[in-house]
Amino acid sequence: MKKRQNVTIKGTKEGLVLHLDDTCSYEELKKELDQKLSANSRTDERNIISVKVNVGNRYLTVEQHEELKELILQKRNLVVDEIVSNVMTLEEAKQQKTENEVMTVSSIIRSGQVLEAPGDLLLVGDVNPGGTVIAGGNIFIMGSLKGVAHAGCYGNEEAVIAASSMKPSQLRISDQINSAPDHAENNEPGEMECAYIDEDRKIIVDRLQVLVKLRPNLNRFEGGH
Repeated sequence: MKKRQNVTIKGTKEGLVLHLDDTCSYEELKKELDQKLSANSRTDERNIISVKVNVGNRYLTVEQHEELKELILQKRNLVVDEIVSNVMTLEEAKQQKTENEVMTVSSIIRSGQVLEAPGDLLLVGDVNPGGTVIAGGNIFIMGSLKGVAHAGCYGNEEAVIAASSMKPSQLRISDQINSAPDHAENNEPGEMECAYIDEDRKIIVDRLQVLVKLRPNLNRFEGGH
């Protein structure tokens, strides 16, 4: 009877992908991984190979994560790109839930005030000059944006900013900044507009309707239809 393999190594254009079985014991896994990597290890250190590790439905402690990483790094020509698990901790699940929630606020953000949301922000009111709104996700303003809006503040470049009246002092999405946004030529005065990062990683202001094609995932606010 052929012994089941706990470690499967596949080569890709980017490097190696290691699929680690999630039903065997951790010690078995570690032993087989060490043996297979030793057999595949090269002596030519100039040829560095990127390694992605997929551990499936296995939860790794911080110590085990570092142990696997160190085991792989001991092989002279291998460098760990990432270790991926399908399992998350309760804290990670709570954080993800928080970041996906929409925080709704009815207020006027005056000069000197800062309003922050971990996920998406829906503001029913204005952002006056000197006021700031910050969100980990998207920002939707049912009013005038005349101050600063920073969407995707944790690095989400897919985030967008929308406002009934887009006259910001500064727009920020992820790490991109636009202090004097140009409005699309075909935009009508008083038309609701949006800002997003385009293919050239520049912040563009356009008609709100463009988001239907550019960001189809926004449909989740309509029940996912």
